Amino acid sequence: MDADVESKMNLSHREVRVLLLHEFRLGHKATEAASNICGTMGQGLVSTRTAQRWFNHFKNGDLELDDLPRSGRPMEVGVDFLKQLIEEDPRLTLRCLAEQLGCSHTTVGKHLNELGKTWKYGVWIPYELSAHQLQQGVDACMDLITFYRNYQWLSNLITGDEKWVLYVNYTRRRQWLSAGQTGVATPKADLHSKKLMLSVWWGIKGVIRWEVLPNGYTITADLYCQQLDRVAEKLKGKQDRVYFLHDNARPHVAKSTREKLLKLGWITIPHPPYSPDLAPTDYHLFRSLSNDLRDKKFDDESDVKTELVKFFDEKSQDFYERGIMSLPERWQQVVDSNGKYISEN
Repeated sequence: MDADVESKMNLSHREVRVLLLHEFRLGHKATEAASNICGTMGQGLVSTRTAQRWFNHFKNGDLELDDLPRSGRPMEVGVDFLKQLIEEDPRLTLRCLAEQLGCSHTTVGKHLNELGKTWKYGVWIPYELSAHQLQQGVDACMDLITFYRNYQWLSNLITGDEKWVLYVNYTRRRQWLSAGQTGVATPKADLHSKKLMLSVWWGIKGVIRWEVLPNGYTITADLYCQQLDRVAEKLKGKQDRVYFLHDNARPHVAKSTREKLLKLGWITIPHPPYSPDLAPTDYHLFRSLSNDLRDKKFDDESDVKTELVKFFDEKSQDFYERGIMSLPERWQQVVDSNGKYISEN
């Protein structure tokens, strides 16, 4: 029975379905059919969802208008239609799918399981990219892929970024608990936690320079230019040509920063906006650092610096090389996906 059909119009369920079949044979869409019937016979007589379900029966050649018996074997599900529904909107619940298919949610769940589908959360993405920004990502990656015939120039790539490092790093973990147990409590992070700003620059051979800003300082264009001078000093006599990759944070793209990079003679590599998945510091170095800092607590700045020294020193050259040399594969992934974010495992 269709719960959406109201009997106040003195029409039986079968009579409503006759109207739906008539609309179907006129070539109307389900949405239009529901609107036409409600407009003529009274509001609330039939819902769009009910119309879509019966139109699906009609499309499959099923013109039976009477209710099927509820006992015995469950109604067969149109698996192709089920696949179409979840491809169009993978967030439809079992209840919604069951209503559209005219069967029990248990039957829908069984078929979804047979299709290899599981109900889980989608991934978080850094930003909802517009069509223009998606195309910017594709264009930038295409330029980088065709920049040279090979990627030997990546051995001269220097990249870097900033990250807040907390003194207290709480991590809420799953626990095996019995009924009624509350488990080990985890304090919520303080919105104004004590923290330090870390800046780091590195390449395939490892970290070139890192520094922690004094408490209360943030990155400005002037400070960033001073930092670049210190990085250049470190590179003096070690690397003649520098390809430089950083994101589009305001201090990084300020006029004074652009002038500084020109003066240093560094070649700036294009980076699409809102693309941490194309920044090795974000997707590789800082990701590993965040894992290292998990559940650790520091008493003061000296403790933080000791941990950072230990972290950077323990990483092999292979670790740094993998972070940089994975860029071409990532550029290709962005091109192949028309600019979408790369899903991290």
